[in-house]
Amino acid sequence: MISTLLVANRGEIARRVIRGARTLGIRTVAIYSEPDTDAPHVAEADRAVALRGSTATETYLDVDQVLAAARATSADAVHPGYGFLSENAAFARACADAGLTWVGPDPASIEAMGVKHTAKALAREAGVPTLPDVLLETDDPDDWARAAEGVGFPLLVKASAGGGGSGMREVRAAAELVDAVRSARAEAARSFGDDTVFLERLLDAPRHIEVQVVGDAHGHVVHLGERECSIQRRHQKVVEEAPSPVVSPELRERMGATAVALAEKLGYVGVGTVEFLVDDVGDFLTSDVSMDPRLTDPGYYFLEMNTRLQVEHPVTEEVYGVDLVALQLAVADGEPLPFTQDDVRARGHAVEVRLYAEDPAQDDRPSPGTLHRYRHTSSGDDQTLRWEDALGATGEISAFYDPMIAKVIAHAPTRAAAARRLAAGLAQAEIHGPPTNRDLLVAVLRDADFLAGATRTDFLDRHPHLRTPAPATPPVVHLAAAVACTSAARREHDPRAHLAPPGWRTLRGAPRPTVHWAGPDGEVAVRTTIRPDAIALDVDGVEHTLGLRDLTVTGVRLTHDGVEYRCRVAQHQGPTGVTAYVDDTEGHGAWRELPRLPAPDAAAGGAGPVSEVPGTVVEVLVREGEHVVAGQKLVVLEAMKMEHPALAATDGVVETVHVAVGQYVEAHATLITLGVPG
Repeated sequence: MISTLLVANRGEIARRVIRGARTLGIRTVAIYSEPDTDAPHVAEADRAVALRGSTATETYLDVDQVLAAARATSADAVHPGYGFLSENAAFARACADAGLTWVGPDPASIEAMGVKHTAKALAREAGVPTLPDVLLETDDPDDWARAAEGVGFPLLVKASAGGGGSGMREVRAAAELVDAVRSARAEAARSFGDDTVFLERLLDAPRHIEVQVVGDAHGHVVHLGERECSIQRRHQKVVEEAPSPVVSPELRERMGATAVALAEKLGYVGVGTVEFLVDDVGDFLTSDVSMDPRLTDPGYYFLEMNTRLQVEHPVTEEVYGVDLVALQLAVADGEPLPFTQDDVRARGHAVEVRLYAEDPAQDDRPSPGTLHRYRHTSSGDDQTLRWEDALGATGEISAFYDPMIAKVIAHAPTRAAAARRLAAGLAQAEIHGPPTNRDLLVAVLRDADFLAGATRTDFLDRHPHLRTPAPATPPVVHLAAAVACTSAARREHDPRAHLAPPGWRTLRGAPRPTVHWAGPDGEVAVRTTIRPDAIALDVDGVEHTLGLRDLTVTGVRLTHDGVEYRCRVAQHQGPTGVTAYVDDTEGHGAWRELPRLPAPDAAAGGAGPVSEVPGTVVEVLVREGEHVVAGQKLVVLEAMKMEHPALAATDGVVETVHVAVGQYVEAHATLITLGVPG
């Protein structure tokens, strides 16, 4: 039996596995990189081992260091979580060779499903419907063009190895094909060490639906229904739910049986997920497998099989009342499944969202930095949310890894109730630091189309307004709260403040000083008068008067247009000064008082592009002396699983290239110096 489990991962999944193992009395070991020294998963494990390095390649992907940690702590089993080494067959074999129990499927199953084009061939043999595809086996663009004609447009160029949206490019016309193939190959080589790609027919706006399967070493395989994961950005999921609003009981039975058949063909042991694209439009049915022609059920097509625990596994746990981590550990110990397919019963509906440190208004740009405060309500009561947190009450969102802060899950008797509960809990959380996608998630959960079940993969493209939703609280309310509490903080630290009321001036009628504040929509000029019962603001020449009660350093009650708002205010020191973060029960905002004489922008003097985020240089596309034009791509950085191109702002000549491929650069570092064309 497993006695000591090494968790070969980080963040929220490491914490989840540690909690699951603890309930079974299993001792746990955490591993951690240098940036993760103070991460919660390190403190929560019984033992922890430091890894040398910072990047994923140097640490969590270093098989020798991971195995050394297992030896040092006398671990007898390894749980890989998801990502990193979780679908690495060589690592699974290395664990077995070291005498460690691998909490996952047999390496042969990982290999069979790990290469997408061979996985599709196995799926076809098992009777699973598939989309047209072809492997690109040469470097000849003419061969690529002929292959594309056979597959048909639109199509996807897809990396055969790996996942998570890396090495994937959409192609809608023949003219786009060559650049897409070359770009996908380069990214696949960097991400997975394998530049093999294939072409696959692209369904416009399908649903992404997956079936959870579990198999034991005694030949039993069951499925635990489906999850819908259609709301995505950059081919990565952000909202998941179970069950799907479009899957009928009949379709669920057919998809489940198909997924089980594939698992049985593999002799699959462990927890896994068979992913499908579901076309509920009904106008594209292409498969070498006979499909039911009834229009009441859509067509479905094999996408891939993930031979690991999924990020979105909690929605299945909530709906089916199972503990998938406990099941993984039991199956790895050789125990039979404790239930049959007939025992599987769904109850209610669950929705999960992925809370990321990223800016939806800036093309989902990752936003690493310090999380000053992270608070939410959570308890064992079934009326509250399930928070799977990567960080603690404070923490650092590192540029070296995925920018996920948490997964948040709601379970309720109905889909609408789960969405309503989840939106309210997200809106009320205190999240102080870099931009997040919280407002986007709340807006999605409250959107009429989402609530109606219209959740295909183009949902965010069709609802761009959800990326910048209207604020739930008038911005002037939060500005007034920031101004009032900042003033209260100054008075608290000024020994002379008690001698005069707030806003008192020596000369009656003296002009109010103008202070500039940076807020959610940019900079505003503010003049303020604070009285015991009111605060008057002149914001860019527009007068506002709000009722004021219970003013303290940390909060205030304000009345605006007859509505009272109870605002909580926290002031945090950052690299650009003190920011006042304001929260109420429905909204939040951040306001920073700008200095009278601002320091010069360090990047302003740069004569070329600077890095928007810290990251690793993966391409340098120009040389010194080369003429470039405005908008031309000069350098490509990779950070937080995303490429970030640096573009020329104007026409010019490359005077100096400051970076090289493989170099790590901090945010705002100058990458290229451009001169004026001669």
